[in-house]
Amino acid sequence: MPDDVFIHETAVVDEGAEIGAGSKVWHFSHILSGSQIGRDVIIGQNVMVGPDVSVGDGCKIQNNVSVYNGVTLEDGVFCGPSCVFTNVNNPRTFYSRKNAFESTLVRKGATLGANATIICGSTIGRFALVGAGAVVKGHVRDYSIVAGVPARHMGWACKCGEPLRFSGNAEARCATCQSTYRDGGKELIIVKEEI
Repeated sequence: MPDDVFIHETAVVDEGAEIGAGSKVWHFSHILSGSQIGRDVIIGQNVMVGPDVSVGDGCKIQNNVSVYNGVTLEDGVFCGPSCVFTNVNNPRTFYSRKNAFESTLVRKGATLGANATIICGSTIGRFALVGAGAVVKGHVRDYSIVAGVPARHMGWACKCGEPLRFSGNAEARCATCQSTYRDGGKELIIVKEEI
């Protein structure tokens, strides 16, 4: 493990887990065997990762999140406090379903709001924004803002996270970073990206 990895004295990192340079694992967290944590990752208090989970570079996993076997977080993913992942659709305590785990993929730069629930088998697109408390089952498009129970498409987000306002125009310019996008109906089209 690189010298600049910080692991709080109350955290547990199992043998066989890998943690990249510059990463931090805070109070009472547990990284299970076979998990691969990228560079410059922040793992908050009371987080469980694994076993055999992949977390990309620059991710932030806030307090009280469990990232179960079958979940992959690409680079730059933000998991808000107490967001929830699942890996079985019909669990029973008395009947093992470990051979029925379904994969979940959270693509680069996506944000999952506090208390969001991501049902297994879902894919969250690049730079998508999942609202706090949303329940996602299925595919979330790149740059899509989804919210509600069940989660529904509410609009589009810039790469920087700012909601885009089209108001009848074919194109929208982000008020924060000045990137320009076109609403393609089922996808967001990048005209000019400034970040």
